[in-house]
Amino acid sequence: MKTFVLKAKDIKHEWFVADAEGQVLGRFATRIATILRGKHKPTFSPHLDMGDCVVVTNAEKIVTTGGKLTKKTYWHHTGWIGNQKEVSLETLLRSHPERVIKNAVRGMLPHNPLGRSMLRHLKIYAGPNHPHQAQLPKPLEF
Repeated sequence: MKTFVLKAKDIKHEWFVADAEGQVLGRFATRIATILRGKHKPTFSPHLDMGDCVVVTNAEKIVTTGGKLTKKTYWHHTGWIGNQKEVSLETLLRSHPERVIKNAVRGMLPHNPLGRSMLRHLKIYAGPNHPHQAQLPKPLEF
């Protein structure tokens, strides 16, 4: 019996649109990461970027549980000595809600060039409108 191995040229990327309104951040990000990785397909190969493209709308209406709004912090370093910046989840949701979802999904993908190419298939918008109508995205149910 031969083993079926999918080739990169045979991969078909579909488009999905997901509404983040009222969704819990971690559970929502897990579902998105699964689709970006391609694990929902029967022909999944861990060494190929075979996931689908996902458009997320209403990122500003994502929900968190517990006291994460005030307790959870994100930090980054500017590269200058002593310039480690820290921002709370509440502040980040007010200013850049799409970064919250992107950071959550990024942590669930492989931390290598393959994971970075998968993350390029994720499009996040704060409001209900998006410019990807021509790709005919299918609605993603949760």
